[in-house]
Amino acid sequence: MQHDHSLHTLMLDEIRDLYDAEHQLVKALPKIAQAATSPMLRKAIEGHLEETKGHVNRLERAFEVLGETAKRKHCAGISGILDEGQQLLKSDFEGVVKDAGIIAGAQRVEHYETAAYGNVIAWARAMGHEEVARILHQTLEEEKAANDKLSNIGEGGLNREAAATMDMDLGESRV
Repeated sequence: MQHDHSLHTLMLDEIRDLYDAEHQLVKALPKIAQAATSPMLRKAIEGHLEETKGHVNRLERAFEVLGETAKRKHCAGISGILDEGQQLLKSDFEGVVKDAGIIAGAQRVEHYETAAYGNVIAWARAMGHEEVARILHQTLEEEKAANDKLSNIGEGGLNREAAATMDMDLGESRV
């Protein structure tokens, strides 16, 4: 039995991995949004859930353009990140501190996806699959924007608010 070790096969493998990752996220994001106490963070996660459903559709279009059946390959990377997130949600962290942890976990997801989509797009372009590259580039831009939005929420006051809870816990005041 001959195995195909081509870049095309590697790209398909990665697209199947991303397809599974996006499906895992569609399932996980509602629970994560519900756990957020910051209305701004909850709204950002719910908005990205809608985008993520679009990412699933785009991956299906990419499979179609490539003449392939849309199939999932278990994405252990996203699964691990989501498992870590579940531990946070079950922890004793509360309020803005939990929100800061949710942001950190969500950014791990975005960084993973940004790396994966970036490589798939580069490979597609190298092989002349411009339509696939174009379809997935839109998703890459949305992943980057979601990451930036999460940074802005954290840096826009949530992290300072979470840091201030430590002072309250210790009965200290910050000058």
